[in-house]
Amino acid sequence: MGRRHIGRRAWLGAVLSGAAVAMATAAWSRCGDYVPQPKPQNASRDIVGRDLDAILEQGFIEFAAFEDFAPWSFEEKGEIRGVDIEIGRIIAADLGVEPRFRLVAAGENLEADLRNWLWKGPVTGGKVANVMLHVPVNRDFTCRVEQVVFTGQAYRQQIAIAYSQAAYPDELPGTAYFRYDPVGVENDTISDFYLSSLAGGQLLNQIHRYPSTLDAVAAIGTGEVKAAMGPMGELEYAAPAGVAVHVPPLPGFGAGRWTVGVGVHFAYRPLAYAVDDAIAAALEDGRIAAVFAEYGLTWTAPER
Repeated sequence: MGRRHIGRRAWLGAVLSGAAVAMATAAWSRCGDYVPQPKPQNASRDIVGRDLDAILEQGFIEFAAFEDFAPWSFEEKGEIRGVDIEIGRIIAADLGVEPRFRLVAAGENLEADLRNWLWKGPVTGGKVANVMLHVPVNRDFTCRVEQVVFTGQAYRQQIAIAYSQAAYPDELPGTAYFRYDPVGVENDTISDFYLSSLAGGQLLNQIHRYPSTLDAVAAIGTGEVKAAMGPMGELEYAAPAGVAVHVPPLPGFGAGRWTVGVGVHFAYRPLAYAVDDAIAAALEDGRIAAVFAEYGLTWTAPER
């Protein structure tokens, strides 16, 4: 299991499980169980980042993005690429500044990532960025992390199934098929947890676990599995010829979809507003949908 995947699994699982619990509650009052947190004790402006005026004056904006996280952010032949990277470039162009990207390792959970790269800085080796990319936007989580503004909702992700068209020529496989057919998942993800818990654990013998969703999809091509389950964007990006992707019914899975945006330090509201405006404009004129198409992905509008 690759260390780089631990943080993304942990933060997404925590955020989405919280969302599922909240959605199951009949009366949902925003921040109804709010408990005040200690305010961040930062020593200087260099630690907490820079405001919008300072960014415009210096002529560049710095983004933090997860490393080795295709198709969202990754390095290929010395070039930083990915859907989130292109969204960062859109933001910078709208502000009229140069985009600068830093690929960072995922921490133990989302709160650690936001602390390290947005409002405090890591203990060693690095500093905060102006904007963190690929942050899930969840109302419950925003109540717990006061130091960050969650904004710039750009797209929605959802759990889907990639499958061998040769193995399923006349049907779309759902979760019931995996009582008998081998299926790949990224280890310790919500897809892994979901399939493992179905039907009292009757699918366990058919679940094959891999270091990443991309590896799980690759296993379809080698014949190790007939299908793979994971985030739709990652499945689509990795799917070779002969592998298709669909979104099946997922009974009892309240955390099967989520909205992705960005994070900005809570002290810099004008920057957060400017970033949100840039993304909203790119949604309206189709630039973000075009980025998804460039990477062979399906863009789905965020749930606002």
